[in-house]
Amino acid sequence: MKSMIKMKLLAVLLIALAAIQTMFVSCSDEPDRENYYTTTSHYATSFLQQNEQYSLFVQILDRAQLLGLLGTYGSYTVFAPTNDAVNLYLAKNGFTSVAEMSDSLCKDVAYNHVIDGAAYYTTDIVGSDSYENMLYHPLTVSIDSDTVSIPGEIILDVRVNHSAKMIQMDDSVENGVIHTMAQVIGTDNDLLPALIARDSLVTLFYEAMETTHMIDSLQKFKDFSYSIGKDSINWNNKTLVKLTATEYDNVAYPKERRYKFTVFCPTDEVLKEKYGVTDIPGLTALAHQLYDPAFPEDAAIADPTDRRNALNRFVSYHMLDRMGKYWMLTCMDGGQNTLAKNFNRRNWDIADWYETMMPTKWTPEKQTKLNSPGHPEYLDVRSPSFVDMGGSILKCSFPSGSQAGLYLNRRGIMNHPDKVGHFVRGAKLTPPEQVKVSNECLNGVYHYIDDIISYDLFTQDELFRGERLRIDCSTLSPDFMNQTGYGGSYARGHYTLSDVEGGKYGVWDDHSDITNKQLCLGFKSGSAKNFGFDDNTTHLRVRPRTLTFWSYQGDELCVQGPYDITILLPPVPEGDYELRMFTCVQFDTRGIVQFYIDEVPQGIPFDMRSSGSSTKIGWQAEGNDPEQNAAFDKQFHYRGWMKGPKAYSFDAGSTSSRELDRTLRRVIGTFHSHGKEHHTLRMQQKMKGNVNNTCDFDMIELCPSTIYNNPDLAEDVW
Repeated sequence: MKSMIKMKLLAVLLIALAAIQTMFVSCSDEPDRENYYTTTSHYATSFLQQNEQYSLFVQILDRAQLLGLLGTYGSYTVFAPTNDAVNLYLAKNGFTSVAEMSDSLCKDVAYNHVIDGAAYYTTDIVGSDSYENMLYHPLTVSIDSDTVSIPGEIILDVRVNHSAKMIQMDDSVENGVIHTMAQVIGTDNDLLPALIARDSLVTLFYEAMETTHMIDSLQKFKDFSYSIGKDSINWNNKTLVKLTATEYDNVAYPKERRYKFTVFCPTDEVLKEKYGVTDIPGLTALAHQLYDPAFPEDAAIADPTDRRNALNRFVSYHMLDRMGKYWMLTCMDGGQNTLAKNFNRRNWDIADWYETMMPTKWTPEKQTKLNSPGHPEYLDVRSPSFVDMGGSILKCSFPSGSQAGLYLNRRGIMNHPDKVGHFVRGAKLTPPEQVKVSNECLNGVYHYIDDIISYDLFTQDELFRGERLRIDCSTLSPDFMNQTGYGGSYARGHYTLSDVEGGKYGVWDDHSDITNKQLCLGFKSGSAKNFGFDDNTTHLRVRPRTLTFWSYQGDELCVQGPYDITILLPPVPEGDYELRMFTCVQFDTRGIVQFYIDEVPQGIPFDMRSSGSSTKIGWQAEGNDPEQNAAFDKQFHYRGWMKGPKAYSFDAGSTSSRELDRTLRRVIGTFHSHGKEHHTLRMQQKMKGNVNNTCDFDMIELCPSTIYNNPDLAEDVW
């Protein structure tokens, strides 16, 4: 009943948003830019200067040397506080005028109110994910109802970061959009532990973070040793990487390398109601129940700061070393369900897999080595000084149907068991519209979850050991989800201009005249964790997401040149696994690649140019006889090939990748995991001298032998 009331309230709020926006914009799901209220003769600077209510903010922009920038060509979102708002800010901070503010403070305030690189209208950002301003701080726009100001009426209440109220929306100017604010947006420089510490709903979990000293692992926000030199460029001065005679990739490198984290916090209410836990001794006892059977050799370790301790494992398994906003953890497109249409969701839940911050292979000597200069955990994974702590993995799922939402460690399809009869609900994340605090900061985000998660024997045996892990390659390094390009869009999940008009999904703007362009974020050696390569031979970049190209989840990594690259594979529980790569073949620029697992060569080199064609490998289309189809699949797999998964298409469900002879899974080889170490995949280009040869590193599968070598049940086609 409560959820129904919330849904009705949300519907009322959305209707209210549409009604109020008619004062400023034409109301539609995808409003045309010409329907916004516009001042076509003004850039942002002149619009602000000619409206007296912004005169104090103009002074701040001028002191911050932003006034000139906002008067030039570009794309900006400006949250402009009124004079009343600035006066309130001045009085609160002990100033009588803007002149008393320091230049650095003016810069902080100004930068905190501007997004550089995209014009975001309220229909783009209300209820969606946050967007980075020029201070790299997140700005989240939320909508709620005000039923107090005028009794009996519902008034729309739109706020930035749940505090500063927006009183006028969507004033369009030549170089962007301006929103008018009733308060100055706060410049909160707290890191993630301090943000969580302020939340009264998660006091026990935060106390556990303090007890284990895991808060120390969340204090980083910037790699001060990072430098790209002459390649540290922006979109007005980008590198062009040639693919064919007419096709180029536009590649820029991050100006800075940022560290970001995600923490999944079970609330005090959840710990009390579901587990009877109200204090650290109780939580410690629960942690030992979960982890002592899985790690009996460490059961006697009582020091909670030791990474082998049960409470330490409990806490660190709830953490990721990457930005994991609600709509980033799967490919659900900011809630717009665009890519979701490419999935057959009656037979496959949208999911991604991530390594947590919980180690499985640890010694005090490793701790000493990790604290040494140079941060060995970020060195080339091929280096002798690389430290392997082992690892643990969790699954993020977004099913459809009655149980739609984002879950951790869920198994099943929709609201029923999977093909082999397994169903585990998992822990559900509270969606953004129900979170009433600012849960995102400079170096990460935290989420409420309605249950605990753990890497205990049940999770390893029941959830993961018998499930095929399908992993998008754009998730294999935390840096692909931590670093942003022009406009604040993250490397993973940004779109091409041809797919989405106007920047609704955080599109990177581009002003070059090059046709057939792809807007990519590049990574140099040492700036992409879990990857090792030489910049002299290997060019690595994350390509944009597209709705129609032959790429799983729309995006891919592009590895180009006479490359030799080693990738740290995600950790898996103990068992035998088959490693596969899903890719698109039959392009002349693909080249020939030799695979290695743990430095052991796997078969003959893979010619990605033409060897994937039906005439070369004997691919054949699906027939009407299920037994003949199954027999072909078995024989095809024996020869090192598999058709693409039937669960994913490239045209909103019309043609699955299983039906195309160029979207294939290549069986690379097998390996045995002891469950407490990483394994590596090495890819080496064998066509020397041609810098244009590329490998579209799209998706990998880690498939346990209980699936690919099951004598009683054939592997499903999904």
